[in-house]
Amino acid sequence: MAKPSKQKSNGRTMAVIAVLAAVVAAAGAGWAFLGHDSFARMVMDHDRLHAEHMASGMGHDDAVMPGLRGRDATPEESTELAVMFQNFDTITREVENLPDGIRTVTRSSDPEVMDVLVSHVVGMIARVEDGRDPGIIIQSPTLDIFFDRPDAIETTIEVTEEGIVVIQTSTDAQVVAALHTHAAEVSAMADRGMDAVHDMMAARAGN
Repeated sequence: MAKPSKQKSNGRTMAVIAVLAAVVAAAGAGWAFLGHDSFARMVMDHDRLHAEHMASGMGHDDAVMPGLRGRDATPEESTELAVMFQNFDTITREVENLPDGIRTVTRSSDPEVMDVLVSHVVGMIARVEDGRDPGIIIQSPTLDIFFDRPDAIETTIEVTEEGIVVIQTSTDAQVVAALHTHAAEVSAMADRGMDAVHDMMAARAGN
């Protein structure tokens, strides 16, 4: 694992995070983003494919995973999500709900998955700070407030032998509540993979 490094952000990350995020983004540079019409078609295709797989008893298509594509997500970002979902059984998390936010420790027993995990976390935090919502099809609406109020979150990231440690705090009570909710959602996905996503989507549809 990489040598422990620590970065702190207050609305914007320090230079190290910016460089890491740039590396993540650069790998996907040159790919065209999908337009709204194409995105809408992908949502319908995902719903159709999911319904067909469930009806046939096949479950979710772990090879294709169309739900991991997004309106403003690079192919590399979608691939990173696929790697984590396909290897969720190697991922473990510890979450501490703080009065003003969260402290999470996430790790993978597979070094390659751990590299992907770090890249994903760094990239997503950079996106939040820039207000660039990737619009992933299966994305939880809990994330909306983060992209709407990026300056309301302070983030510290530390990569250690223990895992990737993220502390996020806010003085905005609604943001704090969303941080608590999203941390629980991520933990559910780390525990149960795509099954957790299906349950969350079904719960939202039933409300």
